Amino acid sequence: MLSLLLYYLVILPLSYLPFWFLYRISDFLYLIIYDVAKYRRSVVSKNLANSFPAKTDSELSSIERLYYRHMCDLIVESLKGFNIAYHRVEKRMKIMNPEVMDQFVEQGKSLFLVGGHYGNWEMFALAIDRKIQHKAVALYTPLSDEFMDSKIRESRSKYGLRMLSIREIRENLKSTKEELTLTIFGSDQSPGKSQQAYWMTFLNQETAVQFGTEKFAVEYDMAVVYGIIQKRSRGHYEVEFKLITDDPGSKPLGWITQKHTKMLEDAIEAQPEYWLWSHKRWKRERPEGEKMAVNLL
Repeated sequence: MLSLLLYYLVILPLSYLPFWFLYRISDFLYLIIYDVAKYRRSVVSKNLANSFPAKTDSELSSIERLYYRHMCDLIVESLKGFNIAYHRVEKRMKIMNPEVMDQFVEQGKSLFLVGGHYGNWEMFALAIDRKIQHKAVALYTPLSDEFMDSKIRESRSKYGLRMLSIREIRENLKSTKEELTLTIFGSDQSPGKSQQAYWMTFLNQETAVQFGTEKFAVEYDMAVVYGIIQKRSRGHYEVEFKLITDDPGSKPLGWITQKHTKMLEDAIEAQPEYWLWSHKRWKRERPEGEKMAVNLL
């Protein structure tokens, strides 16, 4: 009942507002979230300090403030996503080089796309399917609230993206071999206890990295492409794709995981304010006796 009221009385009405008005709301949200509520300030501060030990307190504080401004923009942009025309999505999320994927259409091959929670992944979800020749499919963790789960799925998939759980992803890869798909993985969340973790150094810290992209790529012998979403101005983004490998079976164990994690790290180090710092990324500790990976790059 609460989620239904939230959707119809808050989310949906706000989604009809123009961007210029939503950004005024974002400016106000920043004051509330950062200065008044201090939402996860300790988490963000700790993550930044551990990730950039060479930066001064002043530099870290500047990144922190820029991050919260970006996060508030993400909130209102995500709300707009519930009711945005595709021509506006197309204008605000530029797909720069779809030919990286299109070359595999000629070969009759499906592939995987891997990226992180960087830039605006929600708007990317709205843009991607109509800009490539493959059918876009994204890994999705269902919400416990069935009503909001259905509304979010409906919003993200309205321009073609297919949202599937990990079980459904497996079934889809096995049953749709005739359909060329681009299966999208987010790689930067902490693996759950039941998930295989690959331990490596990421942002100067011992980090448990999800191994799923590499595991699936080798299992299904599918190419892996990395995608980075760059913020060019407020509400405007560009996506660039880079081929990681078209022969995953030839790479040593861990190479693909290290490669896409390093690509994300490079983007974060260049513009750290656009990554999801309020996520408790390093909540998992390396078990005693479990070794760190040898650097393969």
